[in-house]
Parts: sequence; structure tokens; C-alpha cells
Amino acid sequence: MSDTTFVTGGTGFLGRHLIPALCRAGHNVRVLTRDPAAHEWLKRYPRIEIVRGDVTDARSLVGALDGCTHVVHAAGLFRFWGSWDYFERTNVHGTHNMLNAAVGVPIKSFVHISTVALIGTPDPQRIVDETHPAQPADHYQQSKWQAEEAARAALRDHGVPIVILRPGAFYGPLGTYAFNRLFFRDPLRGIIMQVNGGRYITFPVYIADVAQAILLAFTRGRAGEVYNICGDSLTHREAFDIICAEGKIRFPRLTIPGWVGVNTARALTAFSALTRSEPFYPITLRSYVYNYWRVSSDKAKHELGFAPLDFREGARHTLAWYRAGQPGHIPEVDC
Repeated sequence: MSDTTFVTGGTGFLGRHLIPALCRAGHNVRVLTRDPAAHEWLKRYPRIEIVRGDVTDARSLVGALDGCTHVVHAAGLFRFWGSWDYFERTNVHGTHNMLNAAVGVPIKSFVHISTVALIGTPDPQRIVDETHPAQPADHYQQSKWQAEEAARAALRDHGVPIVILRPGAFYGPLGTYAFNRLFFRDPLRGIIMQVNGGRYITFPVYIADVAQAILLAFTRGRAGEVYNICGDSLTHREAFDIICAEGKIRFPRLTIPGWVGVNTARALTAFSALTRSEPFYPITLRSYVYNYWRVSSDKAKHELGFAPLDFREGARHTLAWYRAGQPGHIPEVDC
């Protein structure tokens, strides 16, 4: 009998790569979504069961996990801008609801998708492994840290078999925000800005690699453990060098002093209080951009068998998707 995996966040950036990966691996999939009619693409997969619900609505989760062997909690709200309440509702309360729904269900593993970003301000002289202390620098990071704490408590108090994955900055086909915007979409439009000469270090991970890490965590992940899921860390200059070479992008690069970038972001963030929309460069980008994210995934490589795609190859796939002009296209997958 095939395993049945319950998935939250199945219609998001990660989920749209995870669903086909689970299907290829022979899993039956039960996916939670607020609006099934808005995601007709799910019906192309023969092993999909669609459940209407929301992680913020505990009542919609009653009995939803019955009969499942694995749970992937990938639902989460990620933006560079927003109030605490905005993130708390989904990332903290939603995680509590999912953990409560899992209590007493005989699942083999509950894979909780967190983020390396909750480290907040990495020590520039230290490798960011799973022992690096967390110092969340914004509301999103704080909400993800609290969600992790809730997951650890569910293992300790109720025996929920929690495995925590901390991916880096997602990039790849189907993505339009964060790393994809700053390093792919903006350069393709002629906007290439290197802060302080591009010396800071970023922490990308190819989106399909995260999906594969989840599958590995089902059988090799140890309950209670945290695993960083990243590719090789790169300076911003190195990342732009690769992307511009592979994409034949020849626009000039604008190198800006750090203080100019910070003050501009502060001004744009202040103005957003009037527009009530996310600024193009919010001040919270400072944590992600103005730091040295030397992230190690050695633990995941050794224990899970995680093998990340080379960034140059991932960049080729991502550029090809953008150049194809299919921002909403879901790749066909044989199951």
C-alpha cells in the first residue's frame, strides 16, 4: 500500500514542485487548499485528494490527517513587509493548529518547513550550521522561530515525530518573489544593483532540491533534528556573474554604497505607510542582503543524502523559464 502524505502549502512555490515529486515517488497525496476551484491543475495528478481548508481554521483540520503516513507542513506567509499580526496568524497559529491535528495520529514523520533566515544576523566569522543561535531580525523571521519552538514542543509533549528543514532562499521556475526577483527578474529588466561591490554572501537553494530533501527526510530524517537545506553560498557578485553569463545579460551593474541602500530602503518603507503596499526595497531586506550567509548543509548531506544542484545549472533552468514567458505555467509531470 502506498504512503499517503498530507501537504499544506501545496499550491505555493514549493508545493508546485513538491506535489509532482511526491507523485513520481509513488505517494498518494492529500493536499489542503482554501479554494480548490482556483487550482484545477491539481486534478492532473491521479493520486491527489483535495481537501478544502485553511491552517488558520482549526475546525477544517479535524480528521484531515486520518490515514496519512506523512505530513509536510509547508504553508507559510513570507513577505519582506507586514505587521506582526499578519505573520502570526499563519506562521504561528497555523502551525499550532497543524501540530494539534497531528496529535494521536500514527504518522511516520511530520516535516516542518522552516527557514535559515530565522538566524537573522549571522556571525560574519562563523559558518551558519544548525547550532548557530537564532536572532530573528523581522516579524517574518520571528514568526518562523516561534513555529519551530511549537514544533519542538509537540515532539516533547505529544511525541509528534517532527523533522525540521531550514531551506535557504528559494529560486527556480515558477518563482517571482525574493531571490528570483532580485537576481533573475530585475536583471532581465536591466536592474542590477550590487551593494558595496557585491561582497555580501547569499544562500540560495534550487526549489526542486527542497522537494527532494522533504522526500529524503521521510525515511532518513531523525525526529527532533534540524537540517539546513541550501546550495553553495555565493557572494552577490558571483551570483550575478553566473546569471549574467548564462543569460547573456549585458546591462551595466550599478554598485551602490551600503548607506545609500539602507537610507533609500528606510525612505521607501516610511512611504509605504501611506500607500499601504510593500515598497520595492523595504528596510527588512537589510537582514537578507547586508550579511554574510555562509550556510552549511553538511548535516543534511551526511544524514539525508541531500545533493544540491550546482547554482549555474539551476540558473540555466530558471532563466529558461523566464525567457519562455510562462509565469503561471505548471510543468507537465508524468506520474
